[in-house]
Amino acid sequence: MITKRTLISLTLGLLGSTLMAGGAWAQTVNAKFSVTLPEKSHQGQGAARFAELVNQKTKGRIQVKVYFNASLGNDVQVTSSLQGGTIEFALPQTSTLTGMVKEFEILDFPFLFGSEQEAEKVLDGASGQKLLDKLPAKGLIGLAYWENGFFNATNSKHPIQKWEDFQGMKFRSIQAKISQETVRALGANPVPLAVPELFTALETRTVDGQGTPSAVIAALKLNEVQKYLSLTKHSYGAFLPLVSKKFWDTLPPADQAILREAAVETRAFQRGVARDQAKSAETSMAAKGLLINDITPAERQRMRAQVKPVWDMFAKDVGPDLLAEVMGQLSSK
Repeated sequence: MITKRTLISLTLGLLGSTLMAGGAWAQTVNAKFSVTLPEKSHQGQGAARFAELVNQKTKGRIQVKVYFNASLGNDVQVTSSLQGGTIEFALPQTSTLTGMVKEFEILDFPFLFGSEQEAEKVLDGASGQKLLDKLPAKGLIGLAYWENGFFNATNSKHPIQKWEDFQGMKFRSIQAKISQETVRALGANPVPLAVPELFTALETRTVDGQGTPSAVIAALKLNEVQKYLSLTKHSYGAFLPLVSKKFWDTLPPADQAILREAAVETRAFQRGVARDQAKSAETSMAAKGLLINDITPAERQRMRAQVKPVWDMFAKDVGPDLLAEVMGQLSSK
């Protein structure tokens, strides 16, 4: 006859064996991933694919939940939360990091890249890695570079066909100083705003225009409060999947390797989505009444010359060696 004491002992023993043999569930880590844009955006789809790969590769030991639409805060806020360890993952644009690592400003030099392939060459090579290597000292781990895309200008006043058309506009900039100086060099008045504030600011005409990739313009429905889209391609934006170093340091090396692997695997997919969405966004927004114009190569060169003082202003922060390395890569065939 089994006594009550024996039954309790057997139950505890069975429970202990289960924990030892199948303890994966006991060690499950729930991680938050903050994203600024909507779920269907190129940023949102990239984060979702990354989360899926991590969950698969760790057999469920690391469960990543993605929070879209800046529900956990804007890029500046969530980057601070990463450093504090209250959020595990975030996906800001690299511009967000320029306040703590000045060398990242090189990626925001206006008219630096002429194509996505030029950007890939720099970001996925030695120069991009040198920038990532500076992040752990700031409490962050950078996994890979994903794509936001080329920035184009929208506004509610008139088409921008030459740099003089920027003059006098109240033009949204991001919080990074180089973004503000670029707007100023083109003759507009920079108004720093975070993404969640942008639609309302454009709708109420607090600002006249802004610059973001075409896919982002569509994702945020900015075409509903803007009349003109000019394909200036004045800057290239890269997203950087970041991990809180406090969280990172709790993971075994094998799991750290999985996170890097998942980010690199996601990169090609996410960039493809970004490029497809840029094309489809321009087509769909034009069909809804947004007036789109291209910029001639000659006028783009005039714009590039106009912002040359911004390059000179920030060259010291970036450092002559890094700047020379990047320009050497861009000039080599």
